[in-house]
Amino acid sequence: MSRRTDPAPRRTAAILVASTRAAAGIYQDEAGPLLQDWLYSRGYDVVLAEVVPDGEQVGAALHRMLALQPSVLITSGGTGISSTDATPEQTLPLLDRQVPGIMEALRAHGLTKTPMAALTRGYAGTAGRTFVLNLPGSPSGVTDSLEVLDPVLGHICGQLEGINEH
Repeated sequence: MSRRTDPAPRRTAAILVASTRAAAGIYQDEAGPLLQDWLYSRGYDVVLAEVVPDGEQVGAALHRMLALQPSVLITSGGTGISSTDATPEQTLPLLDRQVPGIMEALRAHGLTKTPMAALTRGYAGTAGRTFVLNLPGSPSGVTDSLEVLDPVLGHICGQLEGINEH
């Protein structure tokens, strides 16, 4: 008699793009679709993806997304030093714990490609059982960051789910 084994449920993800120009329709966001494709190919179903203007609307969107309790919430944009870049300030109060090594690794990897990576001010951390990560807004910055995230994201989510794979 064979036992039926259902595949493990897919983890969930939320994507928030912080861009005043993309939210206004001035240009087409490329980072959000890139993130969605990458996450899906790694076993995550995107339960919510939004593009919002920089500033306080980022915080409101983060609250909406965290209420869904996704495994991972990735933001793109608003991490630079312009006067409207406020994603880190909107993210930090929502984190229970920071994971600074992730941001250190992202910036170090990015610096091998462009000196502008040093300007990224994002955070990585946990909010409940959700891993939250701020990425830059450029598609190339997102791609570079995903190269670093790829080998560790499953382990991070497993740790938050109580799976200890040491």
